[in-house]
Amino acid sequence: MEVSCKILRRSIHSFLQNYHFFTSSAAFLAFPFSASVLLSQALSPSSPASLLPQIYNRFRILFDAAGFPSSSQLFTILNLKVSQTLSSSIFTLPFTLTFLLFAKAFTFHALNNHKTIFSSPSLKSIISLYKPLLQTYVCSCFLILSANASAFGLLFLAFSFIERLGFSSSPSFLFFMSASGAVLFSVILANALVICNMAMAISGVEGHGGYLAILKGCVLIRGRTSMALFLALPVNVALAAIEALFQFRVVKAYHVAGKAGPFVGLEGVFIAYLYSIFIILDTIVSFMFYKSLKEESWIGEEDKHFFRIELPDEDNNGYLGTKNLEELP
Repeated sequence: MEVSCKILRRSIHSFLQNYHFFTSSAAFLAFPFSASVLLSQALSPSSPASLLPQIYNRFRILFDAAGFPSSSQLFTILNLKVSQTLSSSIFTLPFTLTFLLFAKAFTFHALNNHKTIFSSPSLKSIISLYKPLLQTYVCSCFLILSANASAFGLLFLAFSFIERLGFSSSPSFLFFMSASGAVLFSVILANALVICNMAMAISGVEGHGGYLAILKGCVLIRGRTSMALFLALPVNVALAAIEALFQFRVVKAYHVAGKAGPFVGLEGVFIAYLYSIFIILDTIVSFMFYKSLKEESWIGEEDKHFFRIELPDEDNNGYLGTKNLEELP
């Protein structure tokens, strides 16, 4: 916990130390992505551009065919959240592959070259970081889809086993299994997300993308999952609060008035800009976390000393000589 707080303090210090740089260039690069995320969640389910009803109905049919209890309120909420996330991801995909990744590449380049942080980086240096970030993001999408499929597969096996045992008719036992399934799904998805976040940081710092960055992220984060979740919690809570603020101040005002006035539009722009700032802050936290893990691993390597001793022996002038401890029988 103390190490996590220290990383958060270092991240906030780095952000505030170069506040004008991060809130101008980097935040404006992430602004179109932030606006697309907020607008995708503001779309009404009856809107032609909304994919939520189609995805929700497809998942409901799939859950019913798999044998999941349709009466469970927890699975209804889970279906709704997965459908919202998937529809929002599809809507924002063009902005994610362009503006978000360029903003992350811009931020990682600035953090890697802190001595020249106020100078505008060249387009070539940004593109050199964009390519591995793009490869890692595509691999991360497959990893998250695999994690979701694995979670649903485990839930399907569990409920099939319970149905064979004859416990599916018990409401209390059904509620317990539904809650356990929701917790299992959340744990699997959270671990996949923190691994993908670490892989993006590795790609942004080392310039290596693809599945190798994900494998390295798994190795680095091993045994430190709780720390990664603690670091991801504050920023994600802030992002969720900003999304709720957009719904309350912009979407609700639009539905009440029937149109968006100039002040409502300006407020929406400001909220999207605030969302962009926290995305940049999340990138800085990932960078600091990666640096902390690398420093810890380097210190661990430095502490591996080879101890040597001298043993008496009459055939060698009274000494056997020096040997490593690992060579001794």
